[in-house]
Amino acid sequence: MKDSILIVSGGMDSITMLYDYKDRIALGVSFSYGSKHNAKEIPFAEYHCHQLKIPHIVIDLSFMPKYFRSSLLEGGDDIPEGHYADENMKSTVVPFRNGIMLSIAAGLAESNGLKYVMMANHGGDHAIYPDCRPSFVEAMSLATQEGTYPGIKVVAPYTNITKGDIAMKGKALGIDYSKTWSCYKGGEHHCGVCGTCIERKEALAAAGIIDNTIYEHQE
Repeated sequence: MKDSILIVSGGMDSITMLYDYKDRIALGVSFSYGSKHNAKEIPFAEYHCHQLKIPHIVIDLSFMPKYFRSSLLEGGDDIPEGHYADENMKSTVVPFRNGIMLSIAAGLAESNGLKYVMMANHGGDHAIYPDCRPSFVEAMSLATQEGTYPGIKVVAPYTNITKGDIAMKGKALGIDYSKTWSCYKGGEHHCGVCGTCIERKEALAAAGIIDNTIYEHQE
């Protein structure tokens, strides 16, 4: 039954969830929020939704770089290099980004007669991003249930698994990860040395997937 909206970025996690839950997803929504890599990842979200014949929309949040501070956003500091769990990756936090996106998606769900909003956070996000933690998901779901007539719920099936686990799911689903984007720098190719590139390499290796990603630098 098509009862859910998925926030789909075009990265490995949300594309895996798109295929994993394709029978439930009525709408894929991406947000153009002024990140350095939006232009690289959103076309992949569009591509995979099209492949699965799932309607896809892009919502403009381009005001965010003007008012929010994060190295992830256009005009922000340089994206740090190093492992995803390192302290310097905190500069990539966009304050309450997932809260903002989930709020909009909950309104879309209610407007379209749907019951759930899905997000593709995972266990590796918890150390750096407060709005990816289990306690946030639970609190946000309570808020959307209380704040909508049908009681829209936030569903985050990957919250407590690793990116390697997600890659294993993708391997079983036959997903072509070369048609996804991870790098926060948003260059012509993946940089290979930022936290998300390193995490991508490790996840694909853990799943035994040949990594066909073009990296500008090797770690």
